[in-house]
Amino acid sequence: MNLKKYLFVLTVLCFLYACNEESYIPKPKAYHRIIFPEKQYQASNLENCPFAFQMPKYASISQDNPYFKQDVNDPCWMDISFDGMNGKIHLSYKEINEKTTLPNLIEDAYKLTAKHIQKAEFIDDQTFHRGNVHGILYDVGGDAASAIQFFMTDSTNHFLRGALYFKTRPNYDSIRPVIDFIKVDIDKMIDTFEWKNR
Repeated sequence: MNLKKYLFVLTVLCFLYACNEESYIPKPKAYHRIIFPEKQYQASNLENCPFAFQMPKYASISQDNPYFKQDVNDPCWMDISFDGMNGKIHLSYKEINEKTTLPNLIEDAYKLTAKHIQKAEFIDDQTFHRGNVHGILYDVGGDAASAIQFFMTDSTNHFLRGALYFKTRPNYDSIRPVIDFIKVDIDKMIDTFEWKNR
């Protein structure tokens, strides 16, 4: 009987001691802190392209990337890279002609945006018209592969499509601050965009 009492007292003392001991509490899940650069812009300086715009100084343009595993010879297909944020805006330019009509280009842009419907929580569209620059900006919410898509045209000769992608698994909650930051740059690009004679 003494052994049972002894074990009972020992067990109670262990529980009481454990209750007084500070327990380890794991940190809650969180996202990395991102320090954004100061907003500063410069001219895009695209000599061989029929358009110009203001772009962030902390971004760079590369025009020699292969797309869809094939080389594209048009110097107006390019990436605007945000290296510190793992983001890229893919830009593809098309000249409007009898073979490449404006309705077909708009339909293709819409279809490429619609591919994200399965993962998107919402797709908001915003039209814009400024001089001879017309287009639609699509804000794609949720865990879609591309968070922002847009196109611009002068309705007669030129068509430019853009899409924002990240080199990471899409997680809207974690990349939303970066999306919001780059969206300001895309808005600046649209506001300062102009067509040039080629």
